[in-house]
Formats: sequence, structure tokens, C-alpha cells
Amino acid sequence: MGSVDASEKTITGWAARDATGHLSPYTYNLRRTGAEDVVLKVLYCGICHTDLHQTKNHLGASKYPMVPGHEVVGEVVEVGPEVSKYSVGDVVGVGVIVGCCRDCRPCKANVEQYCNKKIWSYNDVYTDGKPTQGGFASSMVVDQKFVVKIPAGLAPEQAAPLLCAGVTVYSPLKHFGLMTPGLRGGILGLGGVGHMGVKVAKSMGHHVTVISSSDKKRAEAMDDLGADAYLVSSDEAQMAAAMDSLDYIIDTVPVKHPLEPYLALLKMDGKLVLMGVIGEPLSFVSPMVMLGRKTITGSFIGSIEETEEVLRFCVEKGLTSQIEVVKMDYLNQALERLERNDVRYRFVVDVAGSNIDDTAA
Repeated sequence: MGSVDASEKTITGWAARDATGHLSPYTYNLRRTGAEDVVLKVLYCGICHTDLHQTKNHLGASKYPMVPGHEVVGEVVEVGPEVSKYSVGDVVGVGVIVGCCRDCRPCKANVEQYCNKKIWSYNDVYTDGKPTQGGFASSMVVDQKFVVKIPAGLAPEQAAPLLCAGVTVYSPLKHFGLMTPGLRGGILGLGGVGHMGVKVAKSMGHHVTVISSSDKKRAEAMDDLGADAYLVSSDEAQMAAAMDSLDYIIDTVPVKHPLEPYLALLKMDGKLVLMGVIGEPLSFVSPMVMLGRKTITGSFIGSIEETEEVLRFCVEKGLTSQIEVVKMDYLNQALERLERNDVRYRFVVDVAGSNIDDTAA
């Protein structure tokens, strides 16, 4: 299954050096390949809004130099001697986390994304003390537990956003029992996660309403993504007419916003599921929840098992993410465009096609 090279490998990634978030070529050593490690040549990596938060230190915990990227698709080029799930040549994916304690309640329940000792794909430290670095790089070394096989019938560049955006919407729909056909769901925010929310919910047989602050995305929501309805949250008459109409809302907005207008849209026992990473407190008055026995909850990415499930689901349903493929030298422009919401709907970096090892600095 491939021999293990005991030496550290020198590779190139694109790293942020400070909170400006500007990325440029950075040479570093991968950690040595362990017994259960998979070494992959990165083919593609999606760009997520979290990459902006981390590179610009919006959450106050960034460590530099930092190579972002956690929607990684690559080809296996080496495996450790105890790797049983993968072989050289397999096309695989790596998501948001690359380690966990394996002993806590979440780990034993196979929802390792809720482990308090989880290890992030980047901006963290692995068990051997090496800093973790992400997928905006030529290679990665990852424990086989946190690797998933990309199924046949799914193009690698299409698979990349499913490893975060796709599983992020699939996981709460599954966990909260919201996969039944005929449900009425709302998708608040039409970005990378939101557009996958529309597609996944529609494929489950739901009536899907896109909720946005203006009318400018109506055509793309209805015509391109197949939403059933479009609701402008700044239009009081529209919002009043839609009260008590939704079984759930997937809230993907990554900035502070009021919750009460959206709680009013939920039926009794409706659920508002928070997805956006927001560093400020959100607020609501308690009767908005009490008088309809409504739930405000959150969900974080998905488990490895759920990631495998959503990949199969997308193949079975013929779902694809809508992407714009760019090369590595466009990475900073792509992040700037993402910050002003100028992408439909996910950037994916063609890492292998960018020859980044030739740009080492």
C-alpha cells in the first residue's frame, strides 16, 4: 500500500503572516508520516467564510504563519503501515477537523466534531506538537480516521464544498428529524452554505423558501437553485404574511443580526438552526420562543460518517455545488470578493494546477 518515508517533507503553501489576512507562498515541513496517516497531494480546496475569520483574526485566536483551507480534495500518494481504508491513488477528502480524543462521549457516539479536544485542520497543533496547516498547500498528512473517499461520479472540484458547506446543512436536517418530505423550510442567507441548503432540502422533498435582506437574489434563488419561494426580510408586509409558515430555518448569516423576525416565521415547535460563526452575542425576547414552543439551536459541520453520507446523497440525487474555479495566484482576490459576497456560490482553488511548489519563498 505504499512505503512510509520517515523524513519530513518540505512543501509550499499559501500562508497569512498577520491579521491583514494577505496570503503568500510559504515553505514549511509536513509532520512525519505516522502508522495510520495518509499523505495526499492536494488537488482542489474550497474557500470558506471561516478562512476569512481565521486569517484576519476575527475570533481572536489566530496563530501565524497560517495556511488556511479545510475543504480539501486530494490524491493519496503514501499511506502508513496500519492504514486499512485507503490506498495510493485513491481520491479522498479532508474537512474541518483532523484529530479528536476518541474517548469522550461525542467521540464514542461518532460525532467527533463536538469533542472538546478536537484538532482543527489548520491554526491548531497536532498531537506530535507540529502546527496543523490546511489545504492551500501542495500536500497534507492526515490520520485515516479523518479522511473520506470521494465516490465515483463526483468530480473532485465539485466534492470540495461538500466537505464543509454540504455536510453543514445535511447534519442538522438529519439530527433534528427534518428529512421528511413535505416539510417547509427556510434558508436564511444565500452564500456557500445557503445555496447547498436549498439544493439538499429540495432533494429531500421540502418546500424551500430563501430569505434574504433584498430582492437582488430572487432570480438566482428561484430560477438557478429551484427554491419555491423568496422572502425579503426587510419587507414588513412579506414577513407578516409568512408568519407561522415554516417548520425550520437554516440560518447561515455569518454576522450579527436580529433573531426575532425569523422566529416569527416558525410554526409551533419550529427550529431555528444557527450556522454562522458570529463573535458577538445574539438576543431575543423569551416569549418569541415560549409562545410557540420554538427552538433556537446550533449545529457544527458534521461527523465523518455524515460527510460520507452527504457525498453519497449528492451522487444519488445528482447534486452539484455551484463553483468558480480559480488558481492559487488569484487567492487573495477571491478572499476579497468573498468578503463582499461577490461569488456564486463557492470558490474552489485548483491547487494541483497552480504549480505552487515553483513559487516557494
